Amino acid sequence: MESIVRPGSLGDILFRCQIISEDDIRAALDEQKASGCRFGEALVKQGVVTQEDIDWALSNQLNIPYVRLKPAMVDEGAVALVPAPLARQHNLIPLIATGDEISIAIADPLNGTAIAAVEKAAGCAVSVSVGLLREIREMQELFYGPPEETDTLGFQSASFPAAALTAINHDLTGAKFVDYLLLFVVQQKLSSLSLQPLGDSVAVVCRRGGVGREVGRLSPTHYPEVVMRVKKLGKLVVGEFATRGVFAFGWKGRTIPFQVALLRGEGGDYLTFRMRVDAAFPDAVADMGLPDATAARFAELAAAGRGIVVVGAREEEMRGRLMELYLHECDTAGKTVIMVGSGPPQGGRRFPRVPVPAGTEVGAVVMAALEHDPDILILEDVADGKVFAAACRAAQRGTLVVAGLGCGDGAGALQQLISFRDRHVLTPAHLRGIIVCAGVRTLCPDCRTAAPSSLDETEPSFRASGCPACGQTGYGGTRFLMDVITFDQRLRECFETVRDSSEVLGFLRDHGWRGIAEDGRKLLAEGALSREDYTASLLS
Repeated sequence: MESIVRPGSLGDILFRCQIISEDDIRAALDEQKASGCRFGEALVKQGVVTQEDIDWALSNQLNIPYVRLKPAMVDEGAVALVPAPLARQHNLIPLIATGDEISIAIADPLNGTAIAAVEKAAGCAVSVSVGLLREIREMQELFYGPPEETDTLGFQSASFPAAALTAINHDLTGAKFVDYLLLFVVQQKLSSLSLQPLGDSVAVVCRRGGVGREVGRLSPTHYPEVVMRVKKLGKLVVGEFATRGVFAFGWKGRTIPFQVALLRGEGGDYLTFRMRVDAAFPDAVADMGLPDATAARFAELAAAGRGIVVVGAREEEMRGRLMELYLHECDTAGKTVIMVGSGPPQGGRRFPRVPVPAGTEVGAVVMAALEHDPDILILEDVADGKVFAAACRAAQRGTLVVAGLGCGDGAGALQQLISFRDRHVLTPAHLRGIIVCAGVRTLCPDCRTAAPSSLDETEPSFRASGCPACGQTGYGGTRFLMDVITFDQRLRECFETVRDSSEVLGFLRDHGWRGIAEDGRKLLAEGALSREDYTASLLS
């Protein structure tokens, strides 16, 4: 069982309580990979468990009691200690007050702001149980009475029409508010829109052309409903400090994908929305449109029989796809390939994967994997020096190690490698090369136009207004750019003596190398991408 799900996970808890079987887990994992939904949602979708089962397992996973609410469980004396607006704002209901402690049922047991607010209002410590949102609201209406008819979402903005504000504020679920925000992003061609909790209000801040401005304020009272709706839309992982998801927004008969990022803050969750331009990652290097010299260097690294090839990208998902592309280009026939890590799948189901058990050092897993004499060892993340040292030990034994790093370009990868060198965890002789990929959104060629340049801009700037060809998004797709650096004897000698990555890059440029940054500047000058997307994707 431990080989299927992590100990202590939702699946593990449900399995050990004989609520689901191993076959159920396998089917749910397949559904999760196919649709991108959460594991618990996959089980519910298949009819194997109910949502109540998932909530119960979540409370067990967090070691927090789970309650099914009934009127007899709620003490009016406890209710009197917590004001109705506070309880509704944070989706909670007081249960009982005894001595210097009050017990509450809450939909989000990790909402520290809510717990602190109850402690302040009641003047005593708080113990927490997990409750269903539907039942919490039923208890609120029963013990606090129905919400005031004048209660609104509390959104104010000079950027939205009066009719839109009326529709938004009369929908306390937050659904219309989210829909209008996404429509605003599309119509105004914003690069992003954020909801920023500020204690007494939530600021709505948009960015366009590299400039941010506030376009409205939302009352914090019903902000939790907005957050819960966004979590549901984006299938965000409950309880994570920082997480992100993707969902579809329908407009004028078209489906526009959005990405949402969540960051837990002191006064509530910080949310940022961006239009997402989906593009399938190429299946082969020949499909990427790389310069001949770059493609040749990639082929050289794909033919490496031993040593360390560093594979990098900012996003874990793209790094996984790049590793998959590398394996596709390698000759793996008759070879043993072992993957170590728990990230996105790579290589389809062609190669075995070894997850790292909780509390176990990756280095120990690497050394155990070497007992099976792999020809190729995939390490999904070697950012930790101990893990990279284990990668070097594997390379010493004649294994080809594909080592993943979180970085945006070749310069970033080189800087991390120089850090490993300085900490004496890297032997430069083992390095065979670096492959880094970055994706950038390109402007729609049918509606892009030159934009007025500011005084501090020396290069042309382009924007796209949106048209039927691009679904009014202003974007034409995603372009993948790649840095490929091969280490020969001259480069190794340079790498061993330089102080930072800029000196290595200077050496490479002197020998005709051009990287992601240069490719991006060329696309910017051609009008293929906006200055803001260039900065956000390739420079930040």
